[in-house]
Amino acid sequence: MMNPTALHKALPLLAISLLLAAGASHAQMYKSVGPDGKVTYSDQPPPNPVRQIETRPANSTAATGPALPYELAEIVKTQPVVLYVSSNCAPCDQGRSLLNARGIPFTERTVATNADIAQLREVSGDVQLPLLLVGSERQTGFSDSAWANALSSAGYPASSKLPAGYRNPAPQAAAPQTASAKPTPATPAAPAEATQPAPRLAEELPAATGNAPPGFRF
Repeated sequence: MMNPTALHKALPLLAISLLLAAGASHAQMYKSVGPDGKVTYSDQPPPNPVRQIETRPANSTAATGPALPYELAEIVKTQPVVLYVSSNCAPCDQGRSLLNARGIPFTERTVATNADIAQLREVSGDVQLPLLLVGSERQTGFSDSAWANALSSAGYPASSKLPAGYRNPAPQAAAPQTASAKPTPATPAAPAEATQPAPRLAEELPAATGNAPPGFRF
């Protein structure tokens, strides 16, 4: 059993330890990149020569639902996955199933209108579906091996790391939706010119009298 003198000396050390532990629970994680491009993670602010690019509370979670694990979220930022599909497309369904089974966060674009087809052609130079974009890489048509290689090359994990309850965004049309053009108001018709009485023929005019030359009419 600790004697009173030793206990008295240990109390300040215990208080300091508790303060340090409380401070650590509210520590921030700093992500910084050095002049050589090296990325560093630390709970200490970066030195002046290092450009700080992100801070976040340690072990923080999104307020609007389950957040992606930090490493996976970083891959999504630099190598986003976009899937172009259409209805009644079996290869499109296979591609979607592969992404879901592997736990890949992705956005889905549907091709249903002429505007969607034009957007698809602009993105891929073709109209074949499905189209998978992994960062700047394009995969036209479904191939499980080619898609798997593209995802692995981008750094995505081989198995799902998604938190329970995570949902991908709802599918959207490939072509951005624009507001309907307002009908152009009809231009008011120019007012009809006043009808001028047709000039009477010379034969209808009264004959000149007096010394007027022959054939002259008033």
